[in-house]
Amino acid sequence: MANIDPGAHRRYKEKKILTNHNPAATDDGGLKAEQNVVLEEGKQSEENVTSTAVDSASSSISSTPIARLDPIELETEDKLEYRFVPAGNGVVNFKVRAPNDAHIALTTGPQESDPMLEVFIGGWKNTKSVIRKNRTKPDVAEVETPDILNAGEFRGFWIRWQDNVITVGNEGSAAAFLSFENPEPFPINCVGFCTGWGASGSWLIEPASEQTSPSAPTAAALSGAGGAACWVAAANGEIPPNAVVGGSDGEDMYIGRAQHEGGIIPGKVVASHGVCYIAWGGVENPKAEYEVLCDFNGMFVPASGSDIPPTALPAGESEDGEPLFIGRVTHEGSVTVGKVQPSHGVCYIPYGGQELAFAEYEIYVNP
Repeated sequence: MANIDPGAHRRYKEKKILTNHNPAATDDGGLKAEQNVVLEEGKQSEENVTSTAVDSASSSISSTPIARLDPIELETEDKLEYRFVPAGNGVVNFKVRAPNDAHIALTTGPQESDPMLEVFIGGWKNTKSVIRKNRTKPDVAEVETPDILNAGEFRGFWIRWQDNVITVGNEGSAAAFLSFENPEPFPINCVGFCTGWGASGSWLIEPASEQTSPSAPTAAALSGAGGAACWVAAANGEIPPNAVVGGSDGEDMYIGRAQHEGGIIPGKVVASHGVCYIAWGGVENPKAEYEVLCDFNGMFVPASGSDIPPTALPAGESEDGEPLFIGRVTHEGSVTVGKVQPSHGVCYIPYGGQELAFAEYEIYVNP
């Protein structure tokens, strides 16, 4: 979590509460002469950490110890030989220290075989990154990424696969810098890592059991009682296919969330403004990089105070680690999406440059 002004969070409780009565392969494409495939289990030890969760029965906040696993540590030589680990549930988070050419393979089994997708980060002398399909040129996605890797420090990244869309992003950023829609999806059970073209690398890979959404600090932000939520990275007013409409104010308003001051805050995406607005610190904060809820058939139901329904969909967390939920309020002719913070007993909405608090609201739940 980022360091923040301790008084900033207290400002929430000082606000007036309004009552609402309206309810990576090779640069030249050549084949490797030798494939030495190793399934890495990695060193995994447990330590107790505390996470904050909402008790759905009592709507109270409690601290629950959970087991966390150490990252898998890999060293890869300048050989372009993938070393495989089990894949997480739709995402892999990792850090790499290398001067160039960090290559990642997404495969069904722990070996190179078609179908497969490869992500090359910092290829072509650390100038661009690509996605390659079935070890065949031309590459299916490409972007200039000068100096994205560094031989002297670890750089963090995430790769996500949801349905038939592959996205790649930097650690701490909700928006992807590289994406590809695969018309021929296949099961991804393993992830391979290698370096080459003059580079060796050190890797820290989050174990499969710990993998979560790239911008969600806890697994609770990914799923609720009824099933997994799909959050798709977007930026500058982009609206992914099958985005969930949460409200309106002269145009459709989509359910989004964005990182801010160490938290993941649910809010409203307004396409014509090019941002996701989130309520925080007494003001309406525009965020050009955000995620949009997609392919989820939930519904809004009336709620009030800290009475959180058991099926409410967790969508993020505050800078203090408290789970946040999706809420909305009818206000001045608009239906505006915001965040429900159980410990405050209100739904905060971003509206007219302000953060407004409502004790009566609607909350988004699993069907």
